[in-house]
Amino acid sequence: MATSSLTIDLDAIAANWRALDRLSAPEVQTAAVVKADAYGLGAGKVARALAWAGARRFFVAAAEEGAAVRQALGPGPQINILSGHMAGDTEMLNDLELTPMLNSLEQITRHLEALPGHPFGVQLDSGMNRLGVEPVEWQAVAPIIIEAGPVMLMSHLACADEPDHPMNQAQLEAFHEMTDGTGLPRSFAATGGILLGPKYHFDLTRAGIGLYGGRPFEMAERVVTLSLPVIQTRDVMPGEVVGYAASWEPEMPSVIATVAAGYADGLPRRLSNNAVLWDGDTPCPLIGRVSMDLITVDVTHLKEIPKSLDILGQHQSVDDLADAAGTIGYEILTGLGKRYSRRYLETRG
Repeated sequence: MATSSLTIDLDAIAANWRALDRLSAPEVQTAAVVKADAYGLGAGKVARALAWAGARRFFVAAAEEGAAVRQALGPGPQINILSGHMAGDTEMLNDLELTPMLNSLEQITRHLEALPGHPFGVQLDSGMNRLGVEPVEWQAVAPIIIEAGPVMLMSHLACADEPDHPMNQAQLEAFHEMTDGTGLPRSFAATGGILLGPKYHFDLTRAGIGLYGGRPFEMAERVVTLSLPVIQTRDVMPGEVVGYAASWEPEMPSVIATVAAGYADGLPRRLSNNAVLWDGDTPCPLIGRVSMDLITVDVTHLKEIPKSLDILGQHQSVDDLADAAGTIGYEILTGLGKRYSRRYLETRG
């Protein structure tokens, strides 16, 4: 087969959720963020594994994502929609018991008029200037909103992966100023915020990238292995070149393997001549340009030609690969393409 294999360890995701849950007090609930198809790994299977581990509240980006998670989980768990109550969402929110996090006065008005009595939360802008009700707006509408009984007030940290960044304390103070005395449940911390410590935890944390083995949760178990099959090998001599733009030329007689994956599969072109694949414990440099469907790898030093090479796995995390591409692990994970043959590991019955 010329299809690359993406192995996803659901037990590792569940273990990472439990580990993040243990970092906050017993009375603090730990939710799971499964937006963007569970960061590209399959929201249905991932959400079921997390529910089995103990998660009871989930966050997604849009109502359509919430519908997929509801289909996977059935009734019961709370599914929160971070984009709020958009025009056209009303029927889906109502029928599937989805809980929007309202982000603006327009959304608040839409929700209270279209679905009176339907659960909702409110996202507040504590300084990130991206989504959420601004402090002046909140001051004007807070009495009405509090009387309507939102399930939570939440905000989002801009620099949680930098523990010493002054934005963290500034946003914490702003969040306190907007929410102290309301008597409502509060949520402020995603993975980075969990690691900042108890004063950021409030009533509910939202474990995200840490579930999937990414920074800043350095103690996370590895979740994904990506193995790329070797399609062909060839001997390349000095004076010859490999790949588009003739960007690599060997200094000595070399054996080059062509493997099945490329930028159409979420492996950035910026990895060209700047990444490593692995044959077991042995590193093999990526040489030449990453093309749409193919990557070329120098395997001259191997005793035998392997059937496949790993670009993600025990020796190379999504963050390691992201560093080589000049990006972040989130982008690598969410960009993993649909052509991979996906295999899920799970020991529970």
